[in-house]
Amino acid sequence: MQKRKIILDCDPGHDDAIAIMLAGHHPQIDLLGITVECGNQTLIKTGFNALNLCQYLDIDAPVCLGASEPLIKEIEICPAIHGESGLDGFDFPPLKKEFDYRHAVTFIIETVLNSKDKVTLVTTGPMTNLALALKLNPKISENIEEVVLMGGAYTNGNVTPAAEFNIFCDPEAAQIVFSSGLRIKMFGLDVTRRVSVLPEVVQRMAKIDNKASLLFTKLMKVFNENQKRVFNLEGGPLHDPVTVAYLINPEIAELKHVHCEIDISHGVSYGRTNCDIYDYQKLVKNTFVAIDINVDKYWDIIEEGIKLYD
Repeated sequence: MQKRKIILDCDPGHDDAIAIMLAGHHPQIDLLGITVECGNQTLIKTGFNALNLCQYLDIDAPVCLGASEPLIKEIEICPAIHGESGLDGFDFPPLKKEFDYRHAVTFIIETVLNSKDKVTLVTTGPMTNLALALKLNPKISENIEEVVLMGGAYTNGNVTPAAEFNIFCDPEAAQIVFSSGLRIKMFGLDVTRRVSVLPEVVQRMAKIDNKASLLFTKLMKVFNENQKRVFNLEGGPLHDPVTVAYLINPEIAELKHVHCEIDISHGVSYGRTNCDIYDYQKLVKNTFVAIDINVDKYWDIIEEGIKLYD
């Protein structure tokens, strides 16, 4: 089976960390690079989190710093869930890995244009870097296989009644991507809220007893404590790795082809992903939105990914 070539655009983040872990050594994934923007924390913090994760997990991929703020709105971060570092809960060894010299947007453009095979863009944070790349060089669309994103919801948000965090961080960037004509696959809160890191999941992964399982269990301890305090959840939803898990095994999710546009009105629904699930408007369908997920298969893939490490 040919490996899926991906660029992982993220804002680590506890759930981004597990997405990086899952993509880093999986035989079905060719991780071309990691591009980072602000989101769960400021750019410099999310950037260093990505470097630390790659060094600790021996992931040989360039890490490129990108957008330090959204296109238009004020910056949003999420210390209540991810802590002051953006990745509280794990003590990484002294950092030696360095950032790639290229800006994330430059890296996306160059990598996509120079790839012999089409590249999949996986976004698990705000979509600022990808939106800027599409605006600076629209030609990259011709060599992008699809965009697989964690973000949005066709039901309710998690930062406002309407909006999910990743989209809310930069709705204008999301609208650029969703209206680009690219093949979009959206994994929103409707499915990611179902993959909760319950205590039995943490115990299951801890039994693997390797460096990746240690990372998982320590990060999830803090993640769950914060989710309990903020949302009163017994296990936090492990949102972001759903994207990579789907690429490894598309059978984990059911998707529906719909029309979707982002609310950029700056009103009470600012940042909402308006998915026409029932095709009321009869508009061009531009998004495959996840409507169901096989939770058992998802955790099997996470376990398989952890076991790939020493």
